[in-house]
Amino acid sequence: MPPTSGHHRKARASRRRPAESRLFVPLGALTVAGLLFALLIPVAYDSLTGSDSTTPTVSAGDTSGAGSTTSPSRKPEEPEWDGKTEVLGDGSTSYTGPRKNTLKPKPLKPGEKPPQFVVFSWDGALAGDDQLFAHYRELAKKYDAHMTFFLTGIYLLPKDKAKLYAPPQHDRGSAAISYPTDEHIRTTLEQLGKAWKEGHEIGSHFNGHFCGVRGGGYWSVDEWKSEIRQFYTFLQNWKTNTGYKDLPPLPFDPEREITGGRAPCLEGQKNLLEAVKTFGWRYDASSPGDFQVWPAKKNGLWDFPLQMLPYEGGKYQGLSMDFNFLYNQSEGETQGDPAQYPRWEQQTVDAYMAGFHRVYYGSRAPLFIGNHFENWNGGIYMKAVDRVVENVCTKKDVRCVSFRELADWMDAQKPATLQRLRALDPAQSPDWSTVVQ
Repeated sequence: MPPTSGHHRKARASRRRPAESRLFVPLGALTVAGLLFALLIPVAYDSLTGSDSTTPTVSAGDTSGAGSTTSPSRKPEEPEWDGKTEVLGDGSTSYTGPRKNTLKPKPLKPGEKPPQFVVFSWDGALAGDDQLFAHYRELAKKYDAHMTFFLTGIYLLPKDKAKLYAPPQHDRGSAAISYPTDEHIRTTLEQLGKAWKEGHEIGSHFNGHFCGVRGGGYWSVDEWKSEIRQFYTFLQNWKTNTGYKDLPPLPFDPEREITGGRAPCLEGQKNLLEAVKTFGWRYDASSPGDFQVWPAKKNGLWDFPLQMLPYEGGKYQGLSMDFNFLYNQSEGETQGDPAQYPRWEQQTVDAYMAGFHRVYYGSRAPLFIGNHFENWNGGIYMKAVDRVVENVCTKKDVRCVSFRELADWMDAQKPATLQRLRALDPAQSPDWSTVVQ
């Protein structure tokens, strides 16, 4: 595989690595524009612990879609709700009361073993012809799971309204991904509403999916703020932008609901973390990979990274996302050799399950799995996720939750307990009475 590009090598240079480790970020032959990079790190198990341009802005009275100069003001949760739906703005969104059907966080009792949290998350969250959004809602319902759907803002913006989007450092209306069809906007809106009612989380995957040069890694704090404001604008004004007056409002208020996101290609987290404070976010899932340890806060927000999982029997540590497996199995081709599909699918399942077993029988650190709605290599990565959900969400003490639910649980724990949890090796099964006091 080719070595990492200079940009990504620089982005990861501060992370501690064993002296013999080699980092690969194979981007050169990438044929799927704007998708996430892949990692494979050969590493011994005992080392696991060891210039900005200005984005166009508009005034608060401008309805062009580029976003206002003021950020959405986070509304406090009402202590009591009168049971009446509050329709917001142009009728695109509404407040229908506090969250229901979600995990109720409780502090651990002395000596209690933590639950094994598993978070399945989806970048983009477009409901396309493949029906995958609906499929994972149904699968989650069957196995009592909640997931996080990171919505891409322009997936609610018709192509003929593309000029409403003013991306940082790029021409107005441009994007590194395709704008959706009108029908896909409708189906996405329907799926978002149903998912929220079922207890799933709606997060942000921002808008134009720009990576590399002039992508998120190059954006200033103010440029990230503009991107986030526009994300809210597209979510809060889809009725005006689409003309779909027949659809009901989304059953949630984005200013209350959106509490975290994942940046495209996991780029630009430093300035992003500064930007999201303005919007009251509580976590970020944009770290470019880490080992399976209990999360900590970074710049005041919970840092929920993708993780390095045992790959090929532990020979490598591979990033916990479908695109990583795609690149290393079919060299970036979205439809590789069909004869290899069964082997590649099992290889993917084995990596996910190895990561799960390492912590389930060890430190109980959360397992994070990130994917896209796609049919790469005959859909084997979707089939792999299906098998993992079926295998792990049914096990004793396992809680398949959203990132927001995990953040709630983490906030409910004693700081000293969290500090002791973070000191554990992934595979270490401690005397819990010494950890949880």
